[in-house]
Amino acid sequence: MYQLIHQTVSQVASLSPREKRIFEEAFTFRQVPKKFRLIEEGKVAKEFYFVNKGLLRLFYTKEGEEITAFIFQEGLFGGAYDSFLRQCPSIQSLETLEDCELLVITKEQMDDLYMKLPILNTITRKIAEQRFINAQKILSSFILDSPEERYRKFEEEHRDLIQRVPQHYIASFLGITPVSLSRIRKRLMEKG
Repeated sequence: MYQLIHQTVSQVASLSPREKRIFEEAFTFRQVPKKFRLIEEGKVAKEFYFVNKGLLRLFYTKEGEEITAFIFQEGLFGGAYDSFLRQCPSIQSLETLEDCELLVITKEQMDDLYMKLPILNTITRKIAEQRFINAQKILSSFILDSPEERYRKFEEEHRDLIQRVPQHYIASFLGITPVSLSRIRKRLMEKG
């Protein structure tokens, strides 16, 4: 149950067996069905998640339309981080795209863990740095790349998600319509 989270954490820091046990005790295992809302826009995010199995979709709602911001898959921490950290109403929603197995931590448990495990400061900083780099890549792609280039990059970096995520969510994430995405995919298949 904790193998994947330890594998993820070990990429940024080494925990002793005692530290691993303290770390594990802060999390609760939860199975969540597909299409379940974990965080609702306008409500405070009380929990943060590690994806052991399944997919989570973080999205905004604008004028009744859902705009996908990110897809969290196995091995990633996910949630409405701003709301979670500041304990303020979220401007995002988070839902499961598949049946999920999650490790869940509350804000209180996280704060307690920082006191018990000072190395957690390093772990969260390094994970946040990686998130910042990923966000910068996404923003840069929206500024510099054509929709077709954005799709090709998404396909290269997330080939496994192409089959697992509904196309209209991928289109939304790429900032294009589902019809445009179909045209792009058709053009690329004809070229290939």
